[in-house]
Amino acid sequence: KAAPLPAMASVDLRPELTCAICLHIFTDPVTVSCGHSFCRTCIGTAMDKQGMGEYSCPECMEKFRIKPELKRNLRLPSLCENHLSAHSKSAEHVLTEPTTSLENRKCSVHKKVLEYYCCEDAACICVSCRLDGEHRGHQVETLNEASEKKKEKLRNILQKLTSQREEAEERVQSLEVVKRQVRGKTAGETDRVTALIRDIKEKLEDLKKQVLGEITRQKEQVSLSISDLIQQLEIKKEELSRKIGDIEELCNMTNPVTVLQQQESDRADYCDTEDTERHDIKVHDVEDLDPCVPEASDILLDVNTAGDEVSVSEDLKTVFGSEIDHRRPERPERFQCPQILSTSSFSTGRHYWEMEGSDFGWWQVGVTYPSIKRKGGQSWIGDNNKSWCLSQFSNQYSVKHDRKEIQLPHSSSRHRFGIFLDYEAGRLSFYELCDPIKCLHTFTATFTEPLHTCFPNLSSGPSTRPDFADHLEEKQTESCNH
Repeated sequence: KAAPLPAMASVDLRPELTCAICLHIFTDPVTVSCGHSFCRTCIGTAMDKQGMGEYSCPECMEKFRIKPELKRNLRLPSLCENHLSAHSKSAEHVLTEPTTSLENRKCSVHKKVLEYYCCEDAACICVSCRLDGEHRGHQVETLNEASEKKKEKLRNILQKLTSQREEAEERVQSLEVVKRQVRGKTAGETDRVTALIRDIKEKLEDLKKQVLGEITRQKEQVSLSISDLIQQLEIKKEELSRKIGDIEELCNMTNPVTVLQQQESDRADYCDTEDTERHDIKVHDVEDLDPCVPEASDILLDVNTAGDEVSVSEDLKTVFGSEIDHRRPERPERFQCPQILSTSSFSTGRHYWEMEGSDFGWWQVGVTYPSIKRKGGQSWIGDNNKSWCLSQFSNQYSVKHDRKEIQLPHSSSRHRFGIFLDYEAGRLSFYELCDPIKCLHTFTATFTEPLHTCFPNLSSGPSTRPDFADHLEEKQTESCNH
């Protein structure tokens, strides 16, 4: 190892100690067969990048068919260490990473090492470019100064990009939390809806079995009654055939004495036949079948239509006759007579509701258009062409429309009634809810306005308590005509 050189000598020898590839002081110098020296790492990397059989010296460009053998330079290492030691003692000297391409560090015009950066043209230049070349007089900086400024800008950009990336990561994490929450909620809703639909299906199946079972029971009941009647009618038919034969035989007799002697007994037999026919066992019509439907819900009463002599319960389901004048505020829809309408109305479809009358007094129930008069004689239900009603007085029924009243043959036995409305068909039927159900009367009309339930109160005391079931077509009974 050679002795250290003086500082001046070290500086003078710098070109000789500089690797032509990395432009830095040699590190582990080796020599190629052409005589030029390089850092072992630099020349090794350069040779590795060259193709097979196309090796060349980076400095003199001498070509070699085979990869040249690298020989260690025994004199240069000591000189390189001394030179690097002198540079390391000065803070102004900055050592850079080795480069494998010398051309990247030289000016393409003057073939000198690039040392400056032209700020105006944004280009790296050499000393000649700055003093005599096209960049003369331009604002220039050393490469290290320009590089540090650019690095500072890049660090600012990097800081912003890093901040944006962190925000994006936080947003992704937040969205992942929301995604997990949505999955949990949808899974819960799916289970709830599935269970609900399953429960509905089970209830519908139970209702189906109940309704079909009731229909079957009623069919068998009616069929049995009809079979009994058919059997009795067959017996009657045989008896009538026998009597018809006897009478025909009597009519064919030529002896008047015999005919006259048989006349009285034949008349008695004939009368007995008529009487028997009139007193046959009664079989209820199909319309008297007890309907199989759910329990009815409620109709509410509209207090704004109630007359001053009508009292209404707090739950708006019961109307009472009252001797007290309530002196309610005047309203266009309020009746002057003791009468009240329901809040709901029907303008389409089939509807069924029930009401319960008082055990005493005189009461009415029916339906009316909302355009019914509220004052005067024609404001009473049944006394105009806008309303239809059923009345009960002294245990006798009557129906009334447009002042035309019909007395019904039925006697009152129950105080609970059903009302069925088929708006499109124009049918309004009243039923007494006995066992079996009895159809009292059916009105037929062409309805042109919505229909409200109407409850006149003609005597004091509890009058009506309405219950309502909407769209229960199963509760319809067959038509009855009176």
